[in-house]
Amino acid sequence: MKFVSYILLIVALVTVTACRDELFTDTSFIGNAAPPDKLAALFDITQDNTGMVTITPNGEGAASFVVDYGDGTANPPTVIAGGNARHKYAEGTYNVKITGISVTGKKTESTHPLTVSFKAPENVEMTATIDPANVFKVNVTAKGTYETLFKVYFGDVPNEVPQSFLEGETVSHTYTKVGDYAVKVVALSGGKATTEVSKTVSIVNPVLLPLDFETPGQTYTFANFDGGNTSVIDNPKSGGINTSAKVGRMIKGAGQPWGGSLITLGGSIDFSTNKTVSMKVFSPRVGAKVLLKVENKGDGSVNFEKEVVTTKANAWEELLFDYSAINTTKTYQNIVLIFDNGTPGNGSANFTFYFDDIKLVSAVKPINLPVTFDEAGVDYSVTDFGNNNTVDGVDPTNSANKVKITTKPTGAETWAGTTIGLANGFASPINLVASSPRMSVRVYAPAAGIQVRLKLEDHTNGSKSVETEATTTVAKGWEELIFDFSKPAAGTPALNSATTYDKASIFFDFGTAGTGKVFYWDDVKLAAPVVNTTLALPLGFESTTLKYNFTNFDGGTVTVVPNPQSGGINTSATVAKMVKNAGQPWGGSFIALDKPIDFTGKKTVSLKVFSPRVGAKVLVKVENATDGGVSFEKEVVTTKANAWEELSVDYSAIDKTKSYQKIVLIFDNGTPGNGSANFTFYFDDITLN
Repeated sequence: MKFVSYILLIVALVTVTACRDELFTDTSFIGNAAPPDKLAALFDITQDNTGMVTITPNGEGAASFVVDYGDGTANPPTVIAGGNARHKYAEGTYNVKITGISVTGKKTESTHPLTVSFKAPENVEMTATIDPANVFKVNVTAKGTYETLFKVYFGDVPNEVPQSFLEGETVSHTYTKVGDYAVKVVALSGGKATTEVSKTVSIVNPVLLPLDFETPGQTYTFANFDGGNTSVIDNPKSGGINTSAKVGRMIKGAGQPWGGSLITLGGSIDFSTNKTVSMKVFSPRVGAKVLLKVENKGDGSVNFEKEVVTTKANAWEELLFDYSAINTTKTYQNIVLIFDNGTPGNGSANFTFYFDDIKLVSAVKPINLPVTFDEAGVDYSVTDFGNNNTVDGVDPTNSANKVKITTKPTGAETWAGTTIGLANGFASPINLVASSPRMSVRVYAPAAGIQVRLKLEDHTNGSKSVETEATTTVAKGWEELIFDFSKPAAGTPALNSATTYDKASIFFDFGTAGTGKVFYWDDVKLAAPVVNTTLALPLGFESTTLKYNFTNFDGGTVTVVPNPQSGGINTSATVAKMVKNAGQPWGGSFIALDKPIDFTGKKTVSLKVFSPRVGAKVLVKVENATDGGVSFEKEVVTTKANAWEELSVDYSAIDKTKSYQKIVLIFDNGTPGNGSANFTFYFDDITLN
């Protein structure tokens, strides 16, 4: 028996509001509505030998349905869309006629066969096949004799609620991880007896590039040799360019100098287009050698290898292996990794490496900060506009240093500029430090007193931007210009911590039409944060000379500690830790600044918070230095657990005629703490925006 699958149609009335209120009287579209289409019915029979069948009709464009049971019953019922009819049948085969009626009275009929039997279903067969487009998806069909309905259990969750389907239909399910699953189909008729069939489905995901260790349930089998020992573990170094959940760990123990590990992929690596292999590595030291080798699965003499060295210690970096000379007529299925080839390991932290995201990439590495114009393989293309002209060049004072040379020709627009990189911006967002959001560019200008503007924006939405300016002070000599984005250029948007800035453009002699001036520029990067010499906002806890003296009260205890949760939006070296111990519900801490806070122009206080849970209340209060009765406070709640987030507190209603010099912090005001991890919070970068 084959039945068409049913679709529940939801008819929505849409009200259109124009710029001014108007009475909508045009209903001509109703008369032009099409008659109902794609009529179907779902039959659900009770398994109690009563012959009770629930019939749910559906179809496109139908507001109601007439259900003719097909057994001679007089006065067929009418049901609205989404409703159903119930009817008792004797054993037999029936043609149920469904008449769909539109809102204008147009009708469409269709007939659907129904078999009512109290026998247990017989000759039940099922198919369960892996979808060719998705190795995690299984498609199930079933057929049989005397059955009315099928229910399928896919076997991957406890207390599973089965899916119902009819003969002729296909139901699909997508598993979340690899493994063997027992798929069970239960066939039902009108009787109490049912018939079951089952089949084991194996969900297998071949290990292929890119290799990121993130597939749930997947087994990544490494063959270790001569002292190398690789395992897949939870990422213990999450942060920077790699916040993946899982990574590979190589411990090079005592053994041969070439000790390493090998993994065999489920298919050959395709080097026909891309011939650069990239891999993220976390090394305990700079200068550690990393050898990446590919081999034929059956013949290890067919291989190709490249070795690079790490340039960072205790931080993730992306290493590139140039495979442009590989013989593409051969096949390669094994990946071999050897760290510090030529040096025996000892199993210590100095010989413990982490790696992740092995993949083929294009030969050119995307641009990121810092931009030096010297790194091999980086795409340093720029985009000029407004008739600017930028070319590659060398430093006029050092021929070994590569730079960009921008000419603002005569007649160039006042806003002529150059986008660093291409239109899609940097590979990673520009991570401005909230307490000191500054960038620097080295510039060799023809004269002093020239305005240079730097603009940052979201490459997907140019309206989300921030711009600021610096002025040259040296003629025909290099200087580092500092661009402070906490002080945006007049008439431009303010810095927004919620915006992803991943595109930068530089404008030489901004606001002046071109006259042929030539500028050399280099080293576009984040500038070092400003370290306060007085205790004032922004408050970032990075100074080695300032005293961050918090006054604790009623159970709150604040100390300044090395950042134990470095990563995400906060990689500062030092942060403040608040432990709320047993005491009063309002237990907290305050710090007195060296001078009052200036609320005349900025009225949003932001701070970064690392909370153990979502929904923790954070009260930020400011007080007069000597009179606690002169104060203003606002409370926000955390939205992340075990991750840094920036919270913003609206102080627009503060009385700026008063003086405020103390900052008071209370976490979970109204709830006594207990000193546990659940009442331990970290905070940093208290800033006035």
